[in-house]
Amino acid sequence: MKQLERFINKNRANANTAAQARNKAKQLDRLELIELEQSESNVRIRVPNVELRKGVALRCEGVTIGYPDHVVAENVCFEIDHGTRTAVVGDNGQGKTTLLRTLVGSLPTIEGEPKWGYNCELGVYAQHVYTSLPQDWTVKQYLESEAALGVTTQQLLEVAGSFLFRGPLIEKPVKVLSGGERARLCMAGLLLTGCNVLILDEPGNHLDVETLEALADALQNYNGTVIFVSHDRHFVKRVCTQVIEVQDGRVAYYPGDYDSYLYRVEKEIDDHEAERAGGSAAANNEPAPKSGKAKKKRGSKDPRKQLNKIEKKIATLDDERQAIQKKFVTMTDPTEAQKTHEHLESLKAEIATLEEEWLELNEEMSDEWG
Repeated sequence: MKQLERFINKNRANANTAAQARNKAKQLDRLELIELEQSESNVRIRVPNVELRKGVALRCEGVTIGYPDHVVAENVCFEIDHGTRTAVVGDNGQGKTTLLRTLVGSLPTIEGEPKWGYNCELGVYAQHVYTSLPQDWTVKQYLESEAALGVTTQQLLEVAGSFLFRGPLIEKPVKVLSGGERARLCMAGLLLTGCNVLILDEPGNHLDVETLEALADALQNYNGTVIFVSHDRHFVKRVCTQVIEVQDGRVAYYPGDYDSYLYRVEKEIDDHEAERAGGSAAANNEPAPKSGKAKKKRGSKDPRKQLNKIEKKIATLDDERQAIQKKFVTMTDPTEAQKTHEHLESLKAEIATLEEEWLELNEEMSDEWG
């Protein structure tokens, strides 16, 4: 709301941006504040301790990943050390989940093999793992079956409570759980296993903000190795200590945290654009632009009309997302829940892409107008 208010106040008096300001005012009016009737509980997730290890946990050399009829990435080469937390990033559909599936062995490689270090015990959270839960068990029975030796009943109940299975809900049968509840149950069970390597594909999809923050805290204090995919940039920024990018048929390793990754990627883009601009200027016997950052050309279309079009599309998709989200949390049919989840992820990815395009267009217009 503050971001929208700043935009409106900055642009409503300018004739060139008044239309965008009015559209943002409409978005602001649609937002609703929810007053909490009681103070929030302090969620704290305690992950069972694992042995702190040194050295290489995973090594990939000359690996090709993909499917029989489609290669996703060739010559994949990287190493992941014990104790690191690696975020796998990239645009939707570029192969992040394919890479994770290959690393855990659920998808065969086309060439080469990932090599795990000695005594690496993998715990996997996949996006649709909750569809295979034992239907006749209770929540408590499932967590007891997943818990490592030495995990006490109190520790089990604490983890269960962190994922909203408190009091009588601990005895709730799995078969009556909604899609969101099943996903939370799988995450709780994974954290109780005592595995020293966690592979997480979109762990925050069905967690509320407070629980997701608690999960980030828990992973920061976890002695083992974490490899994860998440669309939540705040979660990625808090958790990761290094980045692997899957993009355009290649897999690239970036040491350092998420901010370092963004800086290096932006610098690569700027250097590439500056090189292209310099090459074009030389070919035409013209001096290269003084600015090191070349602007992207979008043709002759009016950017203001493009902004309005993007905003309307975002609003429509967001309304659809909210409607589906309300239905999804009450679903009990695993097949229907899986299809709905896939649709939701597709909507989220499309909205995120449109928002990035809107911000880029708006920034370019602001630069042009001074």
